Amino acid sequence: MTKKRSEPVPAEPLRNQVAVVTGAARGIGEAIANRLADMGATVVLTARDQARLAQVKSAIEQRSRKARVLPCDLTDPRAVAALGEKVAKEHGRCDILVNNAGVGVLRKPLIDLPVEEWDQMMHTNLRAPYLMMQSLAPLMIAARSGHIINISSLAGKNILPEGAAYSASKWGLNGLTYSVAEELRQYNVRVSVIAPGSVNTHFGGPRGTKDPSRMIQPDDVAQVVAMLVTQAPTSFVSEILLRPTMKP
Repeated sequence: MTKKRSEPVPAEPLRNQVAVVTGAARGIGEAIANRLADMGATVVLTARDQARLAQVKSAIEQRSRKARVLPCDLTDPRAVAALGEKVAKEHGRCDILVNNAGVGVLRKPLIDLPVEEWDQMMHTNLRAPYLMMQSLAPLMIAARSGHIINISSLAGKNILPEGAAYSASKWGLNGLTYSVAEELRQYNVRVSVIAPGSVNTHFGGPRGTKDPSRMIQPDDVAQVVAMLVTQAPTSFVSEILLRPTMKP
């Protein structure tokens, strides 16, 4: 049997594509934004911290890559709708949406959790991805192409004592992802979820006795995103569970 020749991988596989990344001011979101920009995409950076977004944008542009800052309160439906309108007006397309922004109140029993902190996690971790997909998926549907990636957590697959609300928000995000993936398949739009374990960022506060060098690094998550958005068009990975090689 003749061996099929592998096609050469383009130096910039995402050239001319537009990628929107939430929570892009730091941590996982910053790493993902950098990776997608280096792959040739024009990256739209969004979060509330405009100063940090400007720094991320500057670092990307220093490498002769393209980035655009659109600060947004993702818990505000009007702000998210306006963001979608700006992307449509300025770029006319959205090829990749990474819903990464998240908050977590951990090490607090549910019975001691104020309703304001419950709402903050649900609005940021679950409601915001819904709003972002509602705002930007129509551009993908019109193009009959696109990839949405939701950053969840292993806490959305496992029990998390003293983190029940955070866990619930991520279980909800998983269910949202699986269901929307079925809704959008008919339009050739792929929807995936990545569920990492503990990542070496400042998310959730101090890590206690965990060894940061053994934890998942933000670039590890970015590498998975890069793999998903360059996958062959005939299939998609619906879920990835990402664990550290060695327990920290």
